[in-house]
Amino acid sequence: MAKERMFDFCTSCRKDTSYKMQKKTVQKVIRDKTYDFKITVAVCDECGEEMDIPGLLDANIKSIDEQYRQIEGLVSIDDIQKIMDIYNIGKAPLSMALGFGEITITRYLAGQMPSKEYSDIIKKALSSPNYMMKLLNENMEKMGETAYKKAIKAAEEIAGLFCVSDKMLLTISYIFEQMKEVTPLALQKILYFIQGIYMVIFGKPLYKEDCMAWIHGPVYEEVYDLFRDFKYNPIEDNRFAIFKDRFEELSEQEKKIIDLVINTFGKYSGKVLEDITHEELPWKNARVGYEPSEPSREIISKDEIKNYFIHVADTYGVDTEEKLNRYIQSYMSVSYTHLTL
Repeated sequence: MAKERMFDFCTSCRKDTSYKMQKKTVQKVIRDKTYDFKITVAVCDECGEEMDIPGLLDANIKSIDEQYRQIEGLVSIDDIQKIMDIYNIGKAPLSMALGFGEITITRYLAGQMPSKEYSDIIKKALSSPNYMMKLLNENMEKMGETAYKKAIKAAEEIAGLFCVSDKMLLTISYIFEQMKEVTPLALQKILYFIQGIYMVIFGKPLYKEDCMAWIHGPVYEEVYDLFRDFKYNPIEDNRFAIFKDRFEELSEQEKKIIDLVINTFGKYSGKVLEDITHEELPWKNARVGYEPSEPSREIISKDEIKNYFIHVADTYGVDTEEKLNRYIQSYMSVSYTHLTL
């Protein structure tokens, strides 16, 4: 189907003409520093000049604002709104809770740029319910009793929900950043493979959580409980902002292992990954004595996972995508030639 042509008045042609939307890079100086921003322009099909389309200027101003904040690492207006929604708190009480002036948040929501110091405080409060609770308790008298009670209740509920370790939270944040979308089933298996390969290469676990041998393969129960309360697509939930950008705290060696798994195991559906784990010894050994559909509370020990993947490393190698793909392909053949110890 041909794309519908768009028309508006061209001031150069002095008549209604069709136009195309194109990306353009513009330079702007802000506080004596030059920035390159990408904006959208409408270009006349007849004369090639730019056209003034209703709403386009406002959209570009908003886009430049967002790009500038991203370049400078400043909190976005959307994220400020999310912190209010997540913690059930208004503009003035939030300002006081964060240790700012009473109308500071109101100004930020109207478009004023926060300082880097204040931006970092807001971002930390958004990403850490425990830090938010600390600020609320420190500034409760300034906020007022009603606002404090509502906010501290919300913060305690969020903190109780996010009961996973920091390393697990950072890893999940990075997985979503790289993959954009991932099902709960696939996420669980990717976390399991990351843990196994990390232990082989660095000799210690990446995260402290134990893995359970559930019906559908290895599962980190704390992660299951966390996402059970989210929408089907976690990114659409305001509370997902707590994950946002947390991955930046990961080391390069930790990211390297996660990338290895994402670029290999992450190419497959959760069901395929489940089938692979069902044939691996850590899950099979933990399920001894259980019927296939019978629930289990058995833990797959970290040592069991580590020892298994040491054998995988000896047989196939685990330090490159090519080697991991070779291991995966051993399960993808028609005959399902499986690795055994």
